[in-house]
Amino acid sequence: MTPGSLALALAAAFFGAALYVNLVEQPARMALDDEAILNEWTPSDRRGVALMAGLSLLSAALGLVAYFSSQDVRWAIGALIVILAWPYTFFAMAPLNNQILTLAPRDIGAARALVRQWGLLEYGQTAIGLAATIVYLWAL
Repeated sequence: MTPGSLALALAAAFFGAALYVNLVEQPARMALDDEAILNEWTPSDRRGVALMAGLSLLSAALGLVAYFSSQDVRWAIGALIVILAWPYTFFAMAPLNNQILTLAPRDIGAARALVRQWGLLEYGQTAIGLAATIVYLWAL
């Protein structure tokens, strides 16, 4: 497999994981009661962040390898798009995520609204994954 093909596969996996969160995990989470949402949040969030960050980083690195070996700027554009998941996560999602993680038991009622907001922000990750996948397909 070429670096470009692997970059595409990882970007598509990133897109699929984000879409799974939007269509499956978030609706299931919102069906829980407030206390269960918070109990589920910490382990789910920790694993999800690691998965998404890893897929993004590896896809971007392989996209850059494909760019340097082919001099086709579309690979660099795809790499730039997929690595945008990092600043998006840090600046848009992490502040809300930190609020959820630090909720005190007396504030448990706020969990549902915060998790709902977080779910809307997750659509940004899905868009990043879709855009990177499309650009990589174009470059392939």
